[in-house]
Amino acid sequence: MKKLVIIATALISLAGFAAADIQSPPGAKYTSTRKLGRALSNILYGTIEIPEQIARKNDAEGRKIGWTYGAVDGTNRALRRLGYGVYELFTFTCPTYRGTFKPPYERCGEDNRIEMNVADGLSEFPPELGFETYYKYSRAQGF
Repeated sequence: MKKLVIIATALISLAGFAAADIQSPPGAKYTSTRKLGRALSNILYGTIEIPEQIARKNDAEGRKIGWTYGAVDGTNRALRRLGYGVYELFTFTCPTYRGTFKPPYERCGEDNRIEMNVADGLSEFPPELGFETYYKYSRAQGF
């Protein structure tokens, strides 16, 4: 009987650790409002892909490729963003991608994060032109 109580106590304590991992599911940050914001940003700012791809191809392969292939690739990406934006605008209340509100774009990277795949993938939001900041803090000015 003592052995059964010890085994039962061990199983109950292990079940508590297993349940603690399920408190925040991986798709918790993807909601209908984020999908609506993603749709509006793809519709309004998707054309930024054109100068972005011209600059990327220009840096990687030269001016001629940048202004020809970069412009064509940027236009292709802008039209794809417009299509995704319109689709997500009309379906923002419905979890359409595998029962979640995640974007239906191509995935890349080891951990399936949404990143900019320079070859053909789209990031979740359109790129920024000019000064890009990746830090959520700044240095305070002390007087």
